[in-house]
Amino acid sequence: MNILITGGAGFIGSNFIRYWLSSHPEDHVTNLDALTYAGNLTSLQDIESNQNYTFVQGNILDEELVDELVAKCDKIVHFAAESHVDRSITGPAAFIETNIKGTFVLLEALRRAQGKQPPKPFHYISTDEVFGSLELGSSEKFSESTKYNPNSPYSASKASSDHLVRAYHETYKLPVTITNCSNNFGPYQHPEKFIPRMITDLLDGEQVKVYGDGLYVRDWLFVTDHCRAIDAVLRSGKNGETYLVGGMTKDVSNKDIALLVLKYMGMSQDKIAYVQDRPGHDRRYAVNWTKIKSELQWEPVHTLEEWLKETINWYKDNEAWWRPLK
Repeated sequence: MNILITGGAGFIGSNFIRYWLSSHPEDHVTNLDALTYAGNLTSLQDIESNQNYTFVQGNILDEELVDELVAKCDKIVHFAAESHVDRSITGPAAFIETNIKGTFVLLEALRRAQGKQPPKPFHYISTDEVFGSLELGSSEKFSESTKYNPNSPYSASKASSDHLVRAYHETYKLPVTITNCSNNFGPYQHPEKFIPRMITDLLDGEQVKVYGDGLYVRDWLFVTDHCRAIDAVLRSGKNGETYLVGGMTKDVSNKDIALLVLKYMGMSQDKIAYVQDRPGHDRRYAVNWTKIKSELQWEPVHTLEEWLKETINWYKDNEAWWRPLK
């Protein structure tokens, strides 16, 4: 089987490619990536020589290239996206182009191929941020029936893409699945993101920067568990269905994460610097992943505490990877 991965040089995409080639060595993976600032081929150096892996540098907005690659593949997993909320606030145009128009180009390529070739399943990687914000201290969680209520240009662009994918399924009968996943952490994550930013700042002798009062809550998932969830959906997910993927069973605040990082790095709490909050900052995310557990027998197996330590050690040992990105 030939699987087309978009955005495979990014954080989750590169981890997924490595996971897939290890778990499904009989398959061929084609990685289409534009190599923006968030795409890094050094994240895939260890598999460059794998004969079942092909890298294609290109943009998902390139209709001719996308048509060519879609015609050659059996299945598509669409990771490619602008994903940093802060960047979406200062420069939203790129998020509209990549996240909405890019998804549209892929869906159109699939629509054109329909009838000429066997159906090509399309899996879209989305986010829990499309559902907006939950109240701090509440027991409410996002589920597949939660209404959409995005609060940032980033989450609005992902919500738009979710709707496009569903519309193409309903209107054109394209075989699609969607996962809305919580915040990922792990190796090869760009140091602009919360956890690697804290780790690398501390390694540079700087303070940990935490927005506002630090009580914002995110649902954290180790990236390999996300890869396992996508695998489960690709193997057994129902056509047209959405699955929420999360990692936590209790709320953990950004301040709690900062304190854990400081603890594991042997540093004191006075290294935390509370900085001015960002606009439209969602207060709390929490994910109910009952559906994917009951229907596909998936659940996270990597704990936050253990794998946060492993992630810290990875950044300590791989300065040559993250240093050029800071």
